[in-house]
Amino acid sequence: MKTLNFYLITALMGIGLSANAQIQRGNVLFGADLADINLGLDRPNVFTAEISPKAAWFVQDNIALGGYLQFGIQTAKNSTTTTNYGVGVLGRYYTGSDVEVLRHGRIFGEATVGFGGQNVSDGGGSTNGINFSLGPGFAYFITPNIGLEALFKYNGLAGFGSTNYQNNLSLSFGLQIYLPGRGTANKVKGDVR
Repeated sequence: MKTLNFYLITALMGIGLSANAQIQRGNVLFGADLADINLGLDRPNVFTAEISPKAAWFVQDNIALGGYLQFGIQTAKNSTTTTNYGVGVLGRYYTGSDVEVLRHGRIFGEATVGFGGQNVSDGGGSTNGINFSLGPGFAYFITPNIGLEALFKYNGLAGFGSTNYQNNLSLSFGLQIYLPGRGTANKVKGDVR
């Protein structure tokens, strides 16, 4: 019973501590962004979606480094199918608390670089090579450990194929979970004892 109480108190203190410390050194974030969701309301034969799972570790307060995956598809009745994919590294920088737009929100910048491609079925154009992106975002923390995000990015793809370079602007929305790292957990354990 003592052990259960210890873990319960540790968890509650961890939640309270992380309310102000989601982006501290040692913490971890993981989640996904959804972009370009189109269920064809204006054109009933088109479906478009993209998902980008990501995970990162805060190497310093406000600075996270990690990786991402990307998969997207666009298909239409009696037309070609376009597939996007990618894998690479990401970096994020969150502004300090002095730049808070809302009480529970933070502005951040995100940059990615990796390998990716865009392939069109039935002999359509394709590009495979280095993909990169850069842009600002906003995270609103609905709980101490869960953030809803909006991200506006410039995306580029340079490589080989029928098209050497492709670019676009994207607006994506995501959900990220921020978990305390070992250092934060040890700090909470020390405070409980």
